[in-house]
Amino acid sequence: MPSPTPFPFDRLSRRPDVEGPDLVASDAADRLILDESAGLRADAPARSIVAIGDTHGALALAAAHDGARDVRVHQDALAGERAISRNAEELGLSDRIRVVRLDADAVSDARVVLVRLPRALDALRDVAALVAAHASPDVVVVAGGRLKHMTLAMNDVLGEHFGRIDVSHARQKSRVLFARDPRAGHEPAPAAGREGDLEIRAFGGAFAGARLDNGTRLLMTHLPADPAGGSPEDPLIDMACGTGAVAAHLATRHPAASVYASDQSAAAVASARATAAANGVEGRVEVARDDLLAGRPAASASFIALNPPFHSGAALTERLAFRLFADAARVLRSGGELWCVWNSGMRYRGDLERLVGPTRQVARDAKFTVTVSTRR
Repeated sequence: MPSPTPFPFDRLSRRPDVEGPDLVASDAADRLILDESAGLRADAPARSIVAIGDTHGALALAAAHDGARDVRVHQDALAGERAISRNAEELGLSDRIRVVRLDADAVSDARVVLVRLPRALDALRDVAALVAAHASPDVVVVAGGRLKHMTLAMNDVLGEHFGRIDVSHARQKSRVLFARDPRAGHEPAPAAGREGDLEIRAFGGAFAGARLDNGTRLLMTHLPADPAGGSPEDPLIDMACGTGAVAAHLATRHPAASVYASDQSAAAVASARATAAANGVEGRVEVARDDLLAGRPAASASFIALNPPFHSGAALTERLAFRLFADAARVLRSGGELWCVWNSGMRYRGDLERLVGPTRQVARDAKFTVTVSTRR
C-alpha cells in the first residue's frame, strides 16, 4: 500500500558527497522513474525491488517510503553509498533498505529494477547482463535519465540482453526505458587493453575503459625516474586510481617498490585489482576503496600521483579536485611531492599552490598540463 504522504525529496542530502548549488541529491529523472514504476512496485513482493546507480537514495528510499521492504540498492561511488545510508537513517527507513555490491546476489530474483542510466555504455552493459542472468524471468527494468545524457545506443545495449524495449514519453527533460524478457545474461568481465608493455583491465564504468586517456599518458611519460618513497610504510600512491594504470606502471617500473592505489568507485577498484594481476604486480599493489585517502595517516607519504576527476555523476564540478588536493596535502610529509595532470582549461596551478605548496609545470600539450607540487 503506497504511503498517503508524498516522499520528501527535499530532505535528501548529498553529504558526505561533494556539495554545491549546481549539485543535487535528486532530480526530475528520479521522479519519472518512480512514477513510471509505481504500478510495478505496488505488485512486487518483498525483496524483489532493486535500485542501481541510485546516486543518493531517491529511488530506493522512495520505494521503501511507499511500503517496499528489503529494497536492495547499489551505488558505485563510496560517498554516494554513505549518503544513501545517512538519508535512510534521517528518514527512518534504514530497516527497509540494504546497500549491496553489484553482484549476482544484488539482483537475484528481482522483479523490478530501477536504474539511473550511467554515462558509460559499458557500465549499462554490465548492469543489463547481470540482471538478465540472475533476476526473475518476469523482471522489468525501469531505467531513466536526463535527455541530454541519453543516446539511442542505450536502447541497443539493453536490447542485447532483453527481448523487449519500450520508451516513455519525455517529461521535464527526462525519459524512461523499459526492458523486459531477459535473455543472454552473463557475469560482467573486465575489458582488456594494452598500452606498450602495460596491460589494462576495465569493468564497465571505469574511467577511460581499457586504454590510457591522453592525460594519464602524459602524466606517466613525465613521472620521475626515481621517486621518493616506495617502502611498505611509505608506498608510492596512485590517488583516484581509476583502472590502476598508473599504479601498475609504477610497480613495473620500480620492481622493489610498494604501491598503494585508491578510488571511491567500486568499478574502478575492481578494475585496478584486475590490472595489477594482469601485469603480475598484485603482490606489491594494494588497492583500496576509499573516499580520498582517508585510510592513510597524515604526513606519511613522499609521492602521490593524481589525475583528478571533474565529474560528479554527470555534473561538471571543480569541487572534487579541490577535495583531492587538500587530502593529498594532508597525507604528504613536508617535502613530499604531488604529481598531477589536469585539463589546462581548469587552471588548477593556483589552487595547488594554495592547498599543497610550491608548484611548477613539468609538461604541457595541446590539452593537458602536468605539474609537481611540493608540500610545505
